[in-house]
Amino acid sequence: MTIRFGTDGWRAVISETFTFANLRLLAQAIADLILEENGATPPHAVVGFDTRFLSDRYAIEVARVLAGNGIKVLLTNSDAPTPAVSFAVRHTGAAAGVMITASHNAPRYNGVKLKAAFGGSALPAQSQRVEMHLRDNEERARGPNLYEYDAAVDEGLIERFNPAPAYYAHLRTLIDLDAICNANLGVIHDPMFGSGRGYIKSLLGGAGCQVHEIRGEMNPGFGGIHPEPLGKYLAALAAAIQSGYGRVGIATDGDADRIGAMDGNGRFVDPHRIFALALRYLVEQRGMTGTVVRTVSTTRMIDRLCRRYGLPLKETPVGFNHIADLMLAEDVLIGGEESGGISIQGHIPEGDGILMGLLLLEVIAKAGQPLEALVDELEADVGPAHYARTDLRLRRPVDKQEMTARLRDGAPKAIAGVKVAEVVTVDGVKYIMEDESWLLIRPSGTEPVLRVYTEATSEALRTGLLKYGEEIAEGV
Repeated sequence: MTIRFGTDGWRAVISETFTFANLRLLAQAIADLILEENGATPPHAVVGFDTRFLSDRYAIEVARVLAGNGIKVLLTNSDAPTPAVSFAVRHTGAAAGVMITASHNAPRYNGVKLKAAFGGSALPAQSQRVEMHLRDNEERARGPNLYEYDAAVDEGLIERFNPAPAYYAHLRTLIDLDAICNANLGVIHDPMFGSGRGYIKSLLGGAGCQVHEIRGEMNPGFGGIHPEPLGKYLAALAAAIQSGYGRVGIATDGDADRIGAMDGNGRFVDPHRIFALALRYLVEQRGMTGTVVRTVSTTRMIDRLCRRYGLPLKETPVGFNHIADLMLAEDVLIGGEESGGISIQGHIPEGDGILMGLLLLEVIAKAGQPLEALVDELEADVGPAHYARTDLRLRRPVDKQEMTARLRDGAPKAIAGVKVAEVVTVDGVKYIMEDESWLLIRPSGTEPVLRVYTEATSEALRTGLLKYGEEIAEGV
């Protein structure tokens, strides 16, 4: 049995590798880390879970193991978004947090996200220590310490709690809910059967705004789709808009740390445009400043806006944990990634689909224009930006360093008739063209796939870049 942490925790197929037995072993290694970092009488830990198959039972098992090691556990009383659980870690002064979720992955997966005391993903060194404790325990044939659930509850070692009230109070300090409600936007929230269900509806409902929620019931199979806010999985949201239930749609993924949107014409609005709209609004309307952080796979519309505003820009590998590192180290205005994990100044260093959905609604409300008009204006301002991503299943494991070196050393002079101006190896290999179009090839950190990304100044160039990238990837 091998458990390895990817860009954000461990994920595996339920009943194949993600089993109760393996989860208990991992929970013991996490308990060992908490005790190592905090001494014999550590602060408490927070444990939460999403809507996936058996997530509630898995969370109880993690809580039992932590309690068996003398660590008090605050266990959510129902499924909850990852950002709400992460905020609870910081808000309650916990030593760590454990979130049972496989985020946006297919229904057959489940997983564990480990959260540090600051309210974001565990540092790489912490994840490595967990893996080390796993190996040590295996070598010593040491099993997990377990506490009976009812006894742990009776003795106060496990306490059920609701993370929503404190999280809501915090979001109200970051978002002008009254402005959203006064604008009468006609909001639809699609939590995609995930643990973001009820959150946007409750927050805006408390401010007097009606929200129509779809796909908010419990469905561990996610209706047969990946709970990822991409256009191809949002037909239900488009249908709700076309049926007149609202004029703007907000979509959050399986654990609500990612954001996607849909305008009044049923057109998908991707995280690139949400990120750019939010950045422009924070600077121009709120007068905020600070470093801007984007991952290597995110739109260069952000670069153009940063040049205009004179803001420092930093590029990181894929994975919100890299953005979080910078949010902890310096004054970051906004940080985000192409997959929809985005956060802003004043919030925890964690991607938050609920926060960003609300911020997008505030942007629309304050502009007095529909989302479709704002997107068109953005593209005329700092575009064009024709984006595409293809995920190719791997036939065999890929050595990332070897692949990167080979593609870097064999970089072409031009692709699709456009000169390659720069080769970047922050994460995989990224060919930057002379017109700022780009092509990125990198293995996923959470799935056995090779990802090919591109953004171009025209649809024809996008097609050419993507075709070139796919041909290279097929040979890997």
